[in-house]
Amino acid sequence: MAEALRVGIAGLGTVGASVARVLRDKAAELTRQCGRDIVVSAVSARDPKRDRGVDLGAAKWFDDATKMAQTADIDVFVELIGGDEGAARSSVKAALESGRHVVTANKALLAKHGVALAEIAEKKGVLLNYEAAVAGGIPVIKTMREAMAGNSVTRVFGILNGTCNYILTRMEAEGLSFDACLKDAQRLGYAEADPTFDIEGHDTAHKLSILTSLAFGTKIAATDIYMEGISNISQADIRAAGDLGYRIKLLGVAQRTESGIEQRVHPTMVPTASVIAQVHGVTNAVAIETDILGELLLSGPGAGGNATASAVVGDIADIAKSRPGFQHGPVFGRPTKELKPYKKAQMRSHAGGYFIRLTVHDRIGVFAAIAKRMADNDISLESIVQHAAGPETEAQKTVILVTHETTEAAVRKAVDGITKDGHLTDKPQVIRIERAG
Repeated sequence: MAEALRVGIAGLGTVGASVARVLRDKAAELTRQCGRDIVVSAVSARDPKRDRGVDLGAAKWFDDATKMAQTADIDVFVELIGGDEGAARSSVKAALESGRHVVTANKALLAKHGVALAEIAEKKGVLLNYEAAVAGGIPVIKTMREAMAGNSVTRVFGILNGTCNYILTRMEAEGLSFDACLKDAQRLGYAEADPTFDIEGHDTAHKLSILTSLAFGTKIAATDIYMEGISNISQADIRAAGDLGYRIKLLGVAQRTESGIEQRVHPTMVPTASVIAQVHGVTNAVAIETDILGELLLSGPGAGGNATASAVVGDIADIAKSRPGFQHGPVFGRPTKELKPYKKAQMRSHAGGYFIRLTVHDRIGVFAAIAKRMADNDISLESIVQHAAGPETEAQKTVILVTHETTEAAVRKAVDGITKDGHLTDKPQVIRIERAG
């Protein structure tokens, strides 16, 4: 049997402790699968005295994660610190430069520095594995990087944030407000005390940027993503979507167009009969559309200690199965020198149309004025109806519009015109209607 694979874990929070526990509890099974033992030989965290529910007494303790990354006592450095700078970045860089394999769950780090770190890994001939960084326990990275040879991806989209999906699910199922669902998510540990990173779409954007690189062979461009969160989604939107045969989900979408790559994160209406509309609670789902395979949907636990630990351990096991002289695959599916600069797509027609909710003064001529603004911007309407969703009073009404295929620019220009006309009593709501499998 080959020598044991020595693992150093930096960060012993919920995920780090779960990884250590799985490596201990599944040691015999992992040895059988990998042909060698996997042992935790070193650990690093802020508090050495904290009880983490797993015995780490046999592991060497390091106060400094970067020093642990450079020690000869480990073969694999597992980074579970978090953040795109500081100890996370310096320790991963040090591990790779020292010729050690790295496993990370850090999507923020990869979104900002992934290509530079991949260059080091390729130069040193070591692995940089990151399955847990996108969609938790769902093996989407391995699927895209290894199992889809010959396929050309045309679109990748999905539910990539469990916090947002949980909130939207509860809002629909129980008729609760966004604020009430957010508070409950925080109580249950699904949302942070400061939930901005999740609910405003930043977390989804980081994950989407990684998937975009894998799908289209481009350099990561996390700052070139159109982004909206879910904090402005109301019960009026939830009810109207249901009446129209849709369900609201926060989606990350990346697709190839004639003018470049389009990346966007925003609330989306998807048909209730679609598979992705059936993904509820904290579950994640990723759909990949290709020329050969068609559409593949992967769904499962997207967060939490066990789901993330499962992905981390899977990455460690892949390293354990490799042997000296093994030629490692590129970090992002192609050698970094072959990754193309990201070219942002021009504003284009959106195939699914738009849902527009307007709260207007109840007076003669409003419907006609709204319709004229739409016509002036070449927007064809599938329907325009007065709807009983929203804060109805004798002085105001809610108007729901559903458009045919049009452009983002045209919709925004029309809505701005309606706003300037003085017909609105509340902020307008605009939500894309997405084609979904």
